[in-house]
Amino acid sequence: MPSSNAKALEKAKTLPIDAVIFDLEDAVAPDAKPAAREAAAAAAASGEYGRRTLTIRVNGIGTEWHDADLAAAAQAGPDAVVVPKVNSAAEVAQLVAGLEKHGAPDHTRLWAMIETPVAILDALAIARASERLSCFVMGTNDLVKELYAEHVPGRAPILPSLHTALLAARAAGIAILDGVYNDVKDTDGFLAECEQGRQMGFDGKTLIHPGQVEGANTAFAPSERAVEDARGLIQAFEDGQGSGVVTYNGRMVENLHVESARRTLSIHEAIQALASQ
Repeated sequence: MPSSNAKALEKAKTLPIDAVIFDLEDAVAPDAKPAAREAAAAAAASGEYGRRTLTIRVNGIGTEWHDADLAAAAQAGPDAVVVPKVNSAAEVAQLVAGLEKHGAPDHTRLWAMIETPVAILDALAIARASERLSCFVMGTNDLVKELYAEHVPGRAPILPSLHTALLAARAAGIAILDGVYNDVKDTDGFLAECEQGRQMGFDGKTLIHPGQVEGANTAFAPSERAVEDARGLIQAFEDGQGSGVVTYNGRMVENLHVESARRTLSIHEAIQALASQ
């Protein structure tokens, strides 16, 4: 959400979304950035967004707005501060030091945008650089622009980069969100990319328009069948503990299947809680 747009900030209070990114970067014109910074900090501290995770995306390291953005975000104490173009573990350490210097509470995490070739190559080191770092956000627009001189339809050329970032996130035990889909009028293309992201293993998708919310929620939410199977698998495992091999619907059940089923249920319960607001 562009933090310079009061209507957008108000609209975010009503959307069935998991998280809000109050943007100070690309969506805000240079002359509007100081006012947007104040608006984002006020929104993050307002307590008016229910159970939604609230984050502030600051301008990147080295820009003229970065230091003031980071200080304001730290003092507002959102759930996370999103930083574009994080390229190294050293930059993560720099960002964490900045957050702590400006009094960020312990609950304020760091979300790193992965959107350059060097970030892809150093993804695992970045992911493991700090306990404050809890999420990767894929900057697919910039990644494509950095890697390819001309437009290439689809995402086939960047799939290796996406897989590398996914592997790093999983190895480090952090979340990872897929990048945005630019054409808000291309519903079929958007839904196909959501399905691709879900199958690849992304935890969710970043969005640029309210019209994309329903499709993303449907794509990344467990189906009724998946929820039913998760409950049945967990019950079979609990009933069969100590009796040797446990099966559910003819399939052997191991600890990894139980962990996956519990994750499915936790996602389902979080969605239900959000929908009940």
